Order: sequence, then C-alpha cells, then structure tokens
Amino acid sequence: MAAEVEEKGFEHMGLDGRLLRAVAELGWAVPTAIRARAIPLALEGRDVLARARTGSGKTGAYGLPLLHKLLGIKEASPAVPQAVRALVLVPSAELARQVGHTLRRLAAFCARRLRVAELCGHSDLADQRPVLMEQPDVVVGTPGRVLAHVAGHSLALRPCLELLVLDEADLLLSFGFGDDIRALLCHLPKIYQTLLVSATLNPELEALQELVLHNPVQVVPPEPRLPGRAQLQQFQLRCGSEEDKFLLLAALLKLRLLRGRALLFTGSLARAFRLKLFLEQFGIAACALNPQLPARSRCHVIAQFNRGLYDFIVATDEEGPAEPPRHRLARGGHGQGGRRGQPPQCPQDPEFGVSRGIDFQNVAAVINFDVPNSVETYIHRVGRTARGDSPGTALTLALPDELEGLRRIEDALAAEDGQSLLQPYEFRMEEIETLRYRCRDAMRAVTKQAVREARLRELRQELLNCEKLKVYFEDNPRDLQALRHDRPLHPASVQPHLRHVPDYLVPPSLRGVADPNPKKRKCPRGGGARRAGSKPRGSGNPLQSFRFARRGHGRARPGTN
Repeated sequence: MAAEVEEKGFEHMGLDGRLLRAVAELGWAVPTAIRARAIPLALEGRDVLARARTGSGKTGAYGLPLLHKLLGIKEASPAVPQAVRALVLVPSAELARQVGHTLRRLAAFCARRLRVAELCGHSDLADQRPVLMEQPDVVVGTPGRVLAHVAGHSLALRPCLELLVLDEADLLLSFGFGDDIRALLCHLPKIYQTLLVSATLNPELEALQELVLHNPVQVVPPEPRLPGRAQLQQFQLRCGSEEDKFLLLAALLKLRLLRGRALLFTGSLARAFRLKLFLEQFGIAACALNPQLPARSRCHVIAQFNRGLYDFIVATDEEGPAEPPRHRLARGGHGQGGRRGQPPQCPQDPEFGVSRGIDFQNVAAVINFDVPNSVETYIHRVGRTARGDSPGTALTLALPDELEGLRRIEDALAAEDGQSLLQPYEFRMEEIETLRYRCRDAMRAVTKQAVREARLRELRQELLNCEKLKVYFEDNPRDLQALRHDRPLHPASVQPHLRHVPDYLVPPSLRGVADPNPKKRKCPRGGGARRAGSKPRGSGNPLQSFRFARRGHGRARPGTN
C-alpha cells in the first residue's frame, strides 16, 4: 500500500485540500519514503515509531497528519474552544524554530484556523506567556522550556491535548531531556496519539517508547543511512601533519577551488575559533557557530547563511551542559566569569545542536576538518548536504592519530561489495607547496591567546547586541539585517599580504580554474552577498574542478599525498 501511495502522490492520502495546496506550493511532488509510509498510518490514528535518515522529510511525515487532524476537529464542531491540541518536542531551539516555520508553511492556506507557537530559549518565559494566553493550536518547543511553562501555569496540556510528537527522539535523550519528558507526561491526558520519529532507533529509546507509545506501528523505510554515490560523493584525505590540513583548506577556499557554500566541522569550540581566525588571515569571511551564544543569535547566523550572506560556517559537535537543562532555566542560563584572560565559563546551551536536525540550505559541501568521534556523528554532519534531491560532497581530513576513527567510519559505511564509500581525494601536495610559507605565517599569528581573546570579544559583542540594542532592533527590524556574524574578530595581527595571492604562487595546473583574487561582489540592499537559493558556480561536485585540473599532470596513487 505504501509503495502505491508513493507513486500516486499526496492527493490520494485523504489529506485536507488546503494542505494539498500548501504541499504543491512547497514543490513536494512525490512523497519521500518516510512520508509515504507514515502519513497514512498517522491519519488512521495509530501511534507511530518511525526511523528515517536526516533530510528525508520527517517533519512533513508528522506535520501533515497533525494539521489534518486539528482541522478535522475544528470542522466537526465550529464551536470547539480554542486550546493547545498538539505538542511537538524537539531537542534544540534552532530545530524548534525550523519546525515551527515548516508547520506554518504547511498551514499557509488555513492560517486563520490553525496557529503555531514556538517555545525555546531565545526568549524569556515572561515574553512567551502572552503567546500562550492566545491558546495556539500547536506548540513546538524543547522539553525543558515546555515544562517550565507547565510548572508556571501558563500552559495547560491535560484538558485538550490530542497529539504528541517527539522529533529526533534519540537526541532528546542524549541532550539530557529524559527527566523533563517523564515529568511532562504527568501533565498529559490519559488518551492521546503519539508520533515518535528519529534518525536512529537504539536501546536507550526502548524505555521512552514504553512510556509514550501504545501498540505502535514501526515505520523503517528501506533507505540507506546516507544518499547514494550518485547524489553524495564522499572523499577522505590522509594528511601527514596539522600544517597540511590548514594548507589544504587554505588552498581550497582561497583559490576558490571549492564552489558553493560549505560547513566546516571541528572537534571543539576552541578549534572552531582557531580555524575562523586562520581563514581571516587570508581575508576569507567565515562564521563560527558558538553554542555559548543565545539561541536567537545562533538562529540569526543560520538564517543569514541560508540567505547567502556568507559562504562558510565553522561548527562544532560540542553540545549540552553537564547539568540538567531545567536547572539552567531556573537560573536564567547565565555563565560565570572565568579567570582573567579566559573566556567566561558560559555553559553551552542544552538546546544547541548543529550536526543534526538544523536545515542549512543549499550546502554544496561538508568538510570534516577533524575526524568525527563516531559513525553517527559522521552521518549527521554529512547529512547537512545532499538533502532532498540536491547533490553534495563530503571531504574528511585525517591525521595519523585519527586514522583509526576514519577506518571505523569506512567499515560501518562500506558498500555491499565491501568497498569504502569514502574515496581517496587524489592530488599532490607539492602542487600547493608555493602556499605553504603563507600558511605557516597565518598559523603562527593564531596563537592560543588570540583564540581566547576572540572568544571573549564575541561574548562581549553579544552582550552589547542583546542588552543595548534589543529595544532598538524591535523598533527597527530592517537594521537587524545589517548585523553580520562573519565580521573579522582580529584579535590576532592580520597580515595584509596574505589576502592577495600573486599569480606566480598559483600552481600551474590550477591556473585555469583558480580564482584567488575575485572582484568584490556587489551586495544587494540588506547586505546580501548572493541571491538566496542561487546555484553556486559550476555544477555537480564542487571539488570536481580541482581534480579535473590535475589531469595530464600525473595522477596521485589512492591514499597518497
């Protein structure tokens, strides 16, 4: 039955016509595997336990039946009182905003009938109470924030709740929200429908399933954990030293051999700032997504990246504090000052998540500057590209002491014939040796003290933006667009000569494709650097031009540099 629905489309699922208009407006022509299987079951009123990889359309899989059910309740009895009838729990503030945005787009043609509200850490509890007083039909939020409102008697779930959704359920547990979810269950009615969706189904979820699911039907579409080779090209490169990593990345970005937008993942926040400062030495604008900043600022970073204001985000997998989230909410989430010369010891936001769940749009490539610490982390990082039907590329750089972790990833993701999906990225390091001395100059400038000062400076800037300019930006929302998150931090002495790459330093084999000194692009009104949604230069694999340029100059043996 599911396969037949998948071929016919959404119009044969029995969805409300207003939802079908929104689906057409979004360009969802054919249901994805998870949508084709989960939506009919959810419309029957069944509890659903669904697993699907990142980017497969899980939000639509539960969002459409959720909205259809609420519309049916209102149409059946026009006099039904306004109340919160659906609760969607998510692990991060960014994901809450993203889910809320998607649900509103799906409800675009019935917006007067259905209202959606997000509850997450970007606003104070007091600021969110007026929204809850209007009794939105759907509430989306993190368990800690929802529980805080329930405890404060500004949100009542027991009287009218019809449907509970747990999105990214495994992350809800790993982020430390298990106790909050159990506490919330005490405030729910005895009967309600539950939809639990996750990228992985692990033993830790079994206890949660027993608490929230009643006789569920399990939906596990037959799909790979990552897109196939035709859509996602995965490469790995074994670097002999840390300097080689920085040199290669500088060549890719400064010579503009990597086309389109990219996410650069590091293993720690300090490494993320070091990489950002290193790129600043070459005049490459990048934004470090800092988990210590408020959710509002992080969402602003992501929104500007999605609109094309800058091309590179440096992110980290560090997430979640050691203490339970509700404790931080009670104290307002303020960190304690560190020692002199050290960044304040701000706990990272428990509602923070980068490698998974967040919808970074039009990402051409993911670069693992540091090898992920687990196979799951690799999947979630790489899942930021090749979303939907778009192509993507992933490149992982590995030092000798990271090879064991790289082998674990290759073994876990090996093809049916046993071959690794992470193909060697073939090139010769001697082709970019002319840039090595510049790379060394930049690395020497980015000291540990410079990294500490950069983190301090960003936190100070955030305090200024949040406190002094909050009221101004509320009155002047257009000026908020001028607030850029990729501004140079400059705690290290920037060397102007590194910004310009003379032609004689460009390797001869790359002079046909390299563009080290592009003319400054004209920004449209509002500070944009490129029209949102526009395709990057070139097509297909954004690294293809680099590899193609080396043909005829000798081909490196697989796994060599």
